[in-house]
Amino acid sequence: MNSPLPHDTIVPFGDENKSKKEQVAEMFDQIAFRYDFLNRFLSGGIDVRWRKKAIRELQSIQPKTVLDVATGTADVALMTYKYLQPDHITGIDISNGMLDIGRQKIARLGLEKIITLQQADSEALPFSDNQFDAITVAFGVRNFQNLHRGLAEMLRVLKPGGKLVVLEFSKPKTVGFKSLYKFYMNLVTPGIGKLIAKNKSAYQYLNDSVQAFPEGDDFLKILSATGFETTYRKPLTMGISTIYAGTKAML
Repeated sequence: MNSPLPHDTIVPFGDENKSKKEQVAEMFDQIAFRYDFLNRFLSGGIDVRWRKKAIRELQSIQPKTVLDVATGTADVALMTYKYLQPDHITGIDISNGMLDIGRQKIARLGLEKIITLQQADSEALPFSDNQFDAITVAFGVRNFQNLHRGLAEMLRVLKPGGKLVVLEFSKPKTVGFKSLYKFYMNLVTPGIGKLIAKNKSAYQYLNDSVQAFPEGDDFLKILSATGFETTYRKPLTMGISTIYAGTKAML
């Protein structure tokens, strides 16, 4: 169950003296100042629609307490408040650089009492058992050093009947579009990352980790093996990204 998966060993910088999570934190600290812009630019803005669709998967349960794991600059946390109006949202991330930008966005909207951000490790969540009605993770599970452990931690802090929604990159299967996608991810994305964020490694890591990630039914099997029930997936935009979901069993 806890044996390493292929993507667990994909790292941004190849520094043998630092763990994956240390390298990921450093990478996001370096690109935080351009992260939001590059997300919109590289996806043509479609990433905003992906996040909205992921959040809509929680409408049926109307959560009052939400944990946003790998919250980054708090995009999903802010959207969750806008569309679902929970009582409180907690966002965690290992990058202080990303969290600083997220806090600025939250402060501009006067939502400091509703949305709180803190630095934390997704594989050792500083929360009690059965604490949250829902958990969201957007483009974050690829970055876990140990995917099994991170998912088990999220299951632990979910309330019985609570729901996990994961939004993650995946690989399109349509032959013609698949070739175009590979060209874009292999060459265009790292090049733009180097030009705009001055960091080619970060966007090469994006491609490498997407290629190695256990997507589709493989990820659903991992969710089920962790203990999540009623799992399902919804591919988006010809399979460029996918929504995954699962619930915690009732007591």
